[in-house]
Amino acid sequence: MQKTISFSIAFLLAAFGLLTLFLSASVIFDLFGIRAKEGNYVLFIVWANFISSLIYLVASYGFIKNRKWTTTILGISTLILINAFIGFIIYIYADGVHETKTIGAMLFRITVTLIFVAFAYFTINKKKQINTN
Repeated sequence: MQKTISFSIAFLLAAFGLLTLFLSASVIFDLFGIRAKEGNYVLFIVWANFISSLIYLVASYGFIKNRKWTTTILGISTLILINAFIGFIIYIYADGVHETKTIGAMLFRITVTLIFVAFAYFTINKKKQINTN
């Protein structure tokens, strides 16, 4: 049962990571005309998403291999996203040009990443603590 949960979480995280990687790389490198469709994107937000997507892929491997560092790197991803969001809020108050949908998208991404952190903590770290006691 535990393996099934870990593989399911790893699959969801990898899918989320691949989608994020595709979308952010498409904007950064202007692939498939996606940059034009995104409108007034904020480049540092796109880069934060791109970095997080790579972390998600590594973390999905961590879920499969049941590694304690999975929680840590997902926590780092959360911090990257929160810092980018704070910078984004400052950017908005400085009258920076942006898409309103970015606010909701960042809140969603931060929340999803926090959920994955919680899954990693409770399925990997807590399990290892119980097994060592």
